[in-house]
Amino acid sequence: MNAMLDFGYQSLPMRVVMGPHALDRLAEEIDRAGLKRVVILCSPEQEALAVTVAGLIGERAAGIHPHARMHVPVESATRARDRVAELNADGCVAVGGGSAIGLGKAVALRHGLPIIAVPTTYAGSEMTPVWGLTEDGVKRTGKDPRVLPVSVLYDPELTVTLPAIVSATSGMNAIAHAVEALYAPDTSPVVGLMAEEGVRALATALPDIVADGTDLEARAQAQYGAWLCGACLGATTMSLHHKLCHALGGTLDLPHAPTHTVVLPHALAYNQPAAPRAVAALGRALDGATDPAMWLWELAGRLGAPRSLQELGMVEGDIEPIVRIALANPYANPREVTDEGLTRMLRAAWSGRPPTG
Repeated sequence: MNAMLDFGYQSLPMRVVMGPHALDRLAEEIDRAGLKRVVILCSPEQEALAVTVAGLIGERAAGIHPHARMHVPVESATRARDRVAELNADGCVAVGGGSAIGLGKAVALRHGLPIIAVPTTYAGSEMTPVWGLTEDGVKRTGKDPRVLPVSVLYDPELTVTLPAIVSATSGMNAIAHAVEALYAPDTSPVVGLMAEEGVRALATALPDIVADGTDLEARAQAQYGAWLCGACLGATTMSLHHKLCHALGGTLDLPHAPTHTVVLPHALAYNQPAAPRAVAALGRALDGATDPAMWLWELAGRLGAPRSLQELGMVEGDIEPIVRIALANPYANPREVTDEGLTRMLRAAWSGRPPTG
């Protein structure tokens, strides 16, 4: 018989709209949120989509700010905040991946303006109250309910032009959210259910997406998985994987999703001996895998995703400084993080060797 249930779970107050043509309901969602003038935030690569979005919402569009950047540099956030204030907007629509949504969160953090998110990748950031800002090579993160989008629109048609490699790394990034949530100190049976189902959905959908980018059913399944995995991150405490990726991204400016893709199997392998329940849940989600870390490393290979930090631009001499940064800020983790263990793990991730505990 199971032990008496004893846990806490905070439900996040947000609305999700999912399905083909969900974007057509954006004006309705803006009105539902009580907004009158919104600034559309995006990266330079998504400016054409932002123009389309502005056309869909008409006079509700106060302007477009196409300057979102990876890891949300403080300078970029300040520029966006100033632009939103100039336009006298009462909200933002973030269109794109984690960079655009992260910029929206930065604006919300300063001005308290509501965000509506229209994700075009599978990162899952839109489902969390987690914000991040990078200054002087250091990425700071925190949680604040003000940055949680009030509404998220998942339209699989918006992801059809996403290149296979971006789809793959974005989805692996989302899987990382759920993996860490399974062994977080504040996990719960509710989080466990979402995490297991989210990993299953993404691990099933990603090979189909890479094989056929026009497969809308697979892309919708991936968005469903990203939703669940992102919600897991929003409900729990981050551990070794995310702390290490923040150090790599903020200090070395490595690409966000590919970095998570490379680090995930190695961080999981490090923690597996101390997280048997997480291993069991991942085994159920991953076709009965007895070594989920190796399974995910092999999945990255099948998807054609990077499997070494060296491929992403990290040099071997960066290993020691990153270890020092990661060890300087203690955090909850199921297994003690030591200098020797972290160095060994990071060397394997840098070289692209298979993960080992």
